[in-house]
Amino acid sequence: MQDYVLPINYLRDTAMFDSNQTTHQPSIAKYVQPEPTGIRPYDISRCAIGCILRGRKYIYDGDRRIELNRGDLFFMNIGCHYVEDIPQDGKPFEQIVFFYTCEELRQVLSILDNDFHLRVSNNHICSNCYRRDFVSYTGWPAIKNFFSGVNQYIHEDVFVNEPAAEKLKATELIYLIVTNDECCLKNKVLNEIALAPENMEQIVQQHIFDNIDLKELSALCNKSVTSFKREFYAHFHDTPHRWFLKRRMAHARLMLTSTTKTVATISSECGFTNTSHFIKLFRNEYGVTPVAYRTAARVRTVSREEMAVPEKL
Repeated sequence: MQDYVLPINYLRDTAMFDSNQTTHQPSIAKYVQPEPTGIRPYDISRCAIGCILRGRKYIYDGDRRIELNRGDLFFMNIGCHYVEDIPQDGKPFEQIVFFYTCEELRQVLSILDNDFHLRVSNNHICSNCYRRDFVSYTGWPAIKNFFSGVNQYIHEDVFVNEPAAEKLKATELIYLIVTNDECCLKNKVLNEIALAPENMEQIVQQHIFDNIDLKELSALCNKSVTSFKREFYAHFHDTPHRWFLKRRMAHARLMLTSTTKTVATISSECGFTNTSHFIKLFRNEYGVTPVAYRTAARVRTVSREEMAVPEKL
């Protein structure tokens, strides 16, 4: 079988962009990236659990950069994430990702409960995963062996047009996670099914960069403004205005460091109708103007590259 090889600017779950399609959306995908990608957005419309098979992956969270290496696991919630995939030792970066909806997860947990009498607990609390849209976790032997087996199945075309085979492996993956010790990965997987309806979250994520007001967004979710604000805060732990601003600012900041687009273009693409207002908000959020932030970021990049160059004898 030929691996899923996706251009990095198309790293997204296609179900988000065509809600009318009836073809089966694969739940398991292998990504192979032969060249360094730089920082890129990664849009997903379903939750994702992945494992790094080869190379290094960075997930960006504001000023933090989380590093994942071979055998490490990650969970990503619905939405836009910022990642960087790096090949190593002349070989491509590789990862396997399982996608699922909250309803599919409920079905799996119901099977484990009703058919196997598995009682699942979730008592994990820590600052590392609270209010975050992703977590990373070091893989343990059983789950590393699991992903190794899935990789072999992919090479043998076992999952091609076989949703039943995908569902069996997804059930096995969830079993391995929920029967593991209390940890951030288990906590995030289980927490998502107890929060707001996923159609509300998908609608919110799809309109992050649109010029849309609170009344229009509430109507799209079939809720009153008051009900929408209450459920929004319960799910996202922030007000709609503040949450949207944070997401847009984070996207703008990464565009400043990873593209050569003008400040005006970045402002527009991030959902701001007035560039001057965008610059003011950016300064309030980060303490500097967008131009100053880009300049400082380039200086830091050059300094790191110079430090990495070995001295010549």
